[in-house]
Amino acid sequence: MESLRKKILIVEDDEYVLGSISLLLSKDGYEVSTANGGEPALLSAQKEQFDLSIVDLKMPKMDGMEVLKRLKALSPETMVVIMTAFGSIKNAVEAMKLGASDYITKPISAEEIRLTVQKVLEKQKLIREIKALRQELEGRYSLDRIIGKNPKMQELYDSILTVSGTDATVLITGETGTGKELVARSIHIHSARKDKPFVAVNCSALPESLLESELFGYETGAFTGATKRRIGKFEFANGGTIFFDETANISLSIQAKFLRVLQEREFERIGGNESIKVDVKIIAATNKDLKKEMEEGRFREDLYYRLNVFPIFLPPLRERKEDIP
Repeated sequence: MESLRKKILIVEDDEYVLGSISLLLSKDGYEVSTANGGEPALLSAQKEQFDLSIVDLKMPKMDGMEVLKRLKALSPETMVVIMTAFGSIKNAVEAMKLGASDYITKPISAEEIRLTVQKVLEKQKLIREIKALRQELEGRYSLDRIIGKNPKMQELYDSILTVSGTDATVLITGETGTGKELVARSIHIHSARKDKPFVAVNCSALPESLLESELFGYETGAFTGATKRRIGKFEFANGGTIFFDETANISLSIQAKFLRVLQEREFERIGGNESIKVDVKIIAATNKDLKKEMEEGRFREDLYYRLNVFPIFLPPLRERKEDIP
């Protein structure tokens, strides 16, 4: 049973049904308030915050649909469960489009009420946890965490805000330890893609064969040990951002496939023939001089120019000594 005292508001014009549900949920440990119509329900909602409201769809003066709209306007976090007669399920589905979390049909059993309340409150708990984690993540990668008063760092803040508002490919350069992934995550967090995945790939951590399957995925039977289809990083990051660290370490053969994704926004899984379209923002980073790598034949020139659409340079601390304290 629920151990915390969750607050539930029951809105029902039938006194018998109202009393029965109230008694049942009170015995289960919930803090229950009742309202025998829409207007008293809204008055209660103005005075205190409820975790959940159970609302009858068919009531005089103000029906459940109107109560639902006004309750969600007063308190968007309050979950609403609609009660309806079996023949009015279509109306209950409409109510869910307006923000109701679930519905139960009359005649209502005690077990159905218990299970529905439990399920909806669990959903609410999950929503609150996700919201808290998102706020923590946004705080962790906010510009406040990228420390620096040096003019070069001020330029960096401006660059992050500018490029986060676009889908331009970003190339971050700087020595090891200058915070390239922190900048990449900050760009993602400040972009319209922040609610989608951020996928980081360390290109130096995997051999060529494994890196290819990590990036593009593979079909069943593509090679020995490929017993089932695997989704690659590009596909997983769809709608979000993919960050490539140590980009200079990608082999020339994979660079060619990488270039196609940049140009066409599509690829095939290993062993597959189907072209898979992806919508990803690409951020690459390196601590090497890619122009030198290019001149020495280790990095493709066309790939370099595709990556270097919006360059960001991270200066080492020795070049901004006023930031040392």
